[in-house]
Amino acid sequence: MTLLERDQQLALLHQWAAEAANGAGRIVLLSGEAGIGKTSLLQHFARDAELHAERVGGRVQRTAARFLWGGCESLFTPHPLAPLYDIARQIGGSFAPAILHADRREIVFNLTIDQLMQLGGPTVLIIEDAHWADEATLDLVKFLGRRLRQMKLLLILSYRADEIGKTHLLRGVIGELPAANLRRLELEPLSEGAVTWLAAAAGRPAADLYRVTCGNPFFVTEALAVPQGSAPATVRDAVIARLQRLSPEARGIADLVAVVPGRTERWLLERTVGDQADAIAECLAAGMVIDADGAVAFRHELARRVVEAHLTVPRRQDLHACILYALQQRFGEAVPLARLVYHADQSNDSASVLRYAPVAAEQAAALNAHREAAAHYESALRHAGSLPPDQRARLYERFSYECYVVDRIEEAVASRRHALALWCEIGDKLREGDNLRWLSRLSWFNGRKDDSEEFAKQAIACLNALPPGPELAMACSNCAQLYMLSNRTALALEWGAKAIALAEMLGEMEILSHALNNVGTARLTMLDEGGRADLERSLQIALDLGYKEQAARAYTNLATTTMRIYRFDAVDDYLAQGIPFCESFDLDAWGRYMKTVRAIMNLERGQWDLAAEDAEAVVRHPLTAPISKIPALTVLGLLRARRGEAGADEYLEDARQMALPTGEMQRIGFVTLARAESAWLQGRLPDMADELAETWQLAIAQPEPWMNGALAMWRRRLDPECEDCSSSAGLFLEQMLGRSAAAAEGWAARGCIYLQAAALVDSDNEDDLRTALNLADELGAAPLAGMLRRKLRAGGARAVKRGAQARHRQNPFGLTTRELGVLAHLAEGRRNAEIAGRLFVSEKTVDHHVSAILGKLDVRSRGEAAALAARLGLVSTDAGVVAAAKMGNPPDAA
Repeated sequence: MTLLERDQQLALLHQWAAEAANGAGRIVLLSGEAGIGKTSLLQHFARDAELHAERVGGRVQRTAARFLWGGCESLFTPHPLAPLYDIARQIGGSFAPAILHADRREIVFNLTIDQLMQLGGPTVLIIEDAHWADEATLDLVKFLGRRLRQMKLLLILSYRADEIGKTHLLRGVIGELPAANLRRLELEPLSEGAVTWLAAAAGRPAADLYRVTCGNPFFVTEALAVPQGSAPATVRDAVIARLQRLSPEARGIADLVAVVPGRTERWLLERTVGDQADAIAECLAAGMVIDADGAVAFRHELARRVVEAHLTVPRRQDLHACILYALQQRFGEAVPLARLVYHADQSNDSASVLRYAPVAAEQAAALNAHREAAAHYESALRHAGSLPPDQRARLYERFSYECYVVDRIEEAVASRRHALALWCEIGDKLREGDNLRWLSRLSWFNGRKDDSEEFAKQAIACLNALPPGPELAMACSNCAQLYMLSNRTALALEWGAKAIALAEMLGEMEILSHALNNVGTARLTMLDEGGRADLERSLQIALDLGYKEQAARAYTNLATTTMRIYRFDAVDDYLAQGIPFCESFDLDAWGRYMKTVRAIMNLERGQWDLAAEDAEAVVRHPLTAPISKIPALTVLGLLRARRGEAGADEYLEDARQMALPTGEMQRIGFVTLARAESAWLQGRLPDMADELAETWQLAIAQPEPWMNGALAMWRRRLDPECEDCSSSAGLFLEQMLGRSAAAAEGWAARGCIYLQAAALVDSDNEDDLRTALNLADELGAAPLAGMLRRKLRAGGARAVKRGAQARHRQNPFGLTTRELGVLAHLAEGRRNAEIAGRLFVSEKTVDHHVSAILGKLDVRSRGEAAALAARLGLVSTDAGVVAAAKMGNPPDAA
């Protein structure tokens, strides 16, 4: 079909290819609905690329790039790295066998980088249908995206925007790609004029064609292929109409190709339907299927699914069984296991599913495609009814572990319970004890603290009756971890010592690293610096022996415990090592947690935009666990409170609802302190009396000295007669005891500008108050600055400045960086949902930003905001005029 209304998009692709060729790697996100023409655009781009020229210094320079194509499969459980294997076949040589036989994902990824570097010259690497991408492929995208500077690479991901919801993995990956290298291209439906032109070119009337097809190019093509006078109402009708014109033999070919996602190889057709050259030719001539590099495929996945859905269940199962048999005869000749599992499952061949699915799961897990591994185990369990109890129990254990890795905790718990019941039935006490320990760990992840501790005790009781082994050592370390997390230091040290002794006796170095981490963290939490040596030993063992998750955990706890005493120099060092380490090995959950530590540090340093950037990235990621989301939401809420922006209480309430079920002081206390400060800044600290009292009781049971000191300070501000400061230490305690100048000096030494100013609020010295006011104004801390101004004026101070913020002088309404970004989108006429999608934040977050913008600009509508922003030069004039017109506000009406 002629490519219409895509000239601008083609020009942009050529521009970005040229930039990539000059060393500025680019990632293009090509999105649009199914059938919108993403593949057609890319094919035109590839054909056009050899002829594309750009004028440089008065001369025409041709840019020749090598194009590599990979496609993601619509299998129920995709084959890990399927697009990479497509690309490897195109590259040829030793690359394909090298990655096929690599046993670890990092080897595969590094081989890929090496191969792309060896190609020389610019490369365009296209991954189509990324909404179906497996986890390993998405990890590869992140891996390549973080190394673009090394390659002259244009990486293009095409996907259906309407198929990546808020929790889709691809959305999280996009959020982690380097923003400076990212480009977006969204394809819109054809205009009514373009549809009319296509109809005329086909010699057909255009009446109702645009209304029926809504300008979708694929639907237009299918509709024009239907005989005149029988206009289809849907894509399905159009495809079925084309299908019904085929002979029975050709229809048989179409049916078989329809149950094979992707492409059907010619050898597979020959082994299943024999020599049917005429029938295949009829399908090709009718436009039902196309020739795809020697294989046969439907023109579009939409058409394949329509034909597949049109088959009866018995017919579909027979076709899958036929294909499975043919694939099995070729087994060993690079037939992906995922493909065998798919056709075995669809043909209800339980023996074949149980033969292939567990092996496919192991291969997927080795490539870090844990979602695919879980899906394969799930397939196996659906067919496992006839297996002996011990084999079923092991399948349940493996499924549970993969669910744990991908944060499907409820399913992980349910599967562990099934495994536990089977081991109890068999009478295997060792497996019973280990599964109880796992249930303890999973219950903690699920926020069920009491269940977690009960399972931990049961595990110890069960395993203590057996000779000492790794399972008992890990159960002891699990107990130490639970007590460490809830600040019950004596118990954490007791159980940690048992775990360390057992691990050293057994030579179990990973368990030793785990136990040292628990002991070190518990000691540091109570300000025992000896714990730092334990944690650093834990880290060194993990790094030396390749225990990547233990290393990430050690970096995290070193940074977290050091952050609690505000030693930013050391925190900087730990994060500078830990975050890149996690990125190198795709330990993203640990990396996100460390980013929340960095956000807290930057919040207290006064680097508020950096704090917001990290916190928003964590919150918007679809896979962020509650333990990471709690501090990130708290940072965002506290930042808004300190800036005097709307939405602070909503963020902090969300954080509180996540923190309460954990029962842990380190999470509940952090949120309570933020809520107390927010209430104080709003003049309603008494509203926090009950919550502060409840949290103080928790602090007595689970002491954390600096946090206890902060709680004591807020309770003292609420009630000047309150003198209880049990287990408290640090600069907040200095404030609580009335030594505000000493506290401020300490905060200044640590680089905590805001806390320095907040401490001086309690001073009666005019110089101190003016110093604090200057700091608050520099930060843009409007509520605190207002509090200081009022106190100065009440004390009779003269010439108290009004304090327009220097960073807002060209932005007189005091819009934050994020608000200016949202305003730019408003000025382009975008609605909140669209803005949220482009900024990768929640729609609720955008709602808060829009409310704040309207309030600060003192306008009543989005159109007025756009018009005023254009007049003030906060956005481009053209954008403001367009948006104002769309919203019914002339640009001079504000």
